[in-house]
Amino acid sequence: MLSHSALCRLARESSPDTRYSPDTARRILRYGAPVGSYIEHHHHLSRCMDHLRYLVHEGNSVSTPDTGSVVWADKLSDSSGRFSRPWHAPPGGLYLALLWADTLLPEFSRQIPFAAGIACCETISSLGPSARIKWVNDLHVGDKKISGILSEAMAGPDDEWFHLIGIGINVNNTVFPEELQGKATALRIETGRCFDLEEVCSLLLARLQWNFGLLYYAEEQWMAGADRTAVAKKGPLLERWLELSDTPGRLVLYGYDVQKKPLYQAKAMDIDAIGGLIMKLADGSQVTEYSGEILYV
Repeated sequence: MLSHSALCRLARESSPDTRYSPDTARRILRYGAPVGSYIEHHHHLSRCMDHLRYLVHEGNSVSTPDTGSVVWADKLSDSSGRFSRPWHAPPGGLYLALLWADTLLPEFSRQIPFAAGIACCETISSLGPSARIKWVNDLHVGDKKISGILSEAMAGPDDEWFHLIGIGINVNNTVFPEELQGKATALRIETGRCFDLEEVCSLLLARLQWNFGLLYYAEEQWMAGADRTAVAKKGPLLERWLELSDTPGRLVLYGYDVQKKPLYQAKAMDIDAIGGLIMKLADGSQVTEYSGEILYV
């Protein structure tokens, strides 16, 4: 695995965004630099997020792990996604959880899952297949899922709040359970190549550095008064998310747990300034949802 200094160098070299001056890009990357400052690698865990919770509460009697700490496992035996749905996590995939201190204003803190989704999409697309994001953060190639992201909040022992971001990417795993056949894919399936998992992990952490930094830069600009309307309109992070998403314009089913209980059908139109999904109902009225999930019709 790359050292943290080498990881920061990779983040500088791999940034796909040329809209920012070199000085601004360096400031963005300084904000995101804590990502990957500590990496704990395991051959097998039940869940990366559970182990990260353990480290926060009991793993270190002196202090909690630093923001940006990562737990990475070769395989998971009890992995799950939203609504406790099982996540198939055999050897060959990339499975990690990132710890991030909740230091942003609420309007910007809500965008952390979007930053993670963008980083995953950019990583996958840089390795061959053209990935797209479905609101909030399911990654698919064509009509098959290739990556999933789970974001949760937790309180530390000193009442400091953290975000836990769990990420799973199908990389070299090519065999899926019967219920996922035809619904899931992997980098190896899409490209015919076998990938070095450490290299994929390094690329992902580098992209996380940039996109987390971009979120903090947007908040900095808003607080400095450069653009006090930033919370009333989409900032650069969400504009990038829109560039990578195929959700706007799609007919969708919406629900809190949409697989079990869809609530209504609508046309996805846009996202608002903090990531809420704007949808048009059959009667022409609009509704904006900030939680729950969608299925494409």
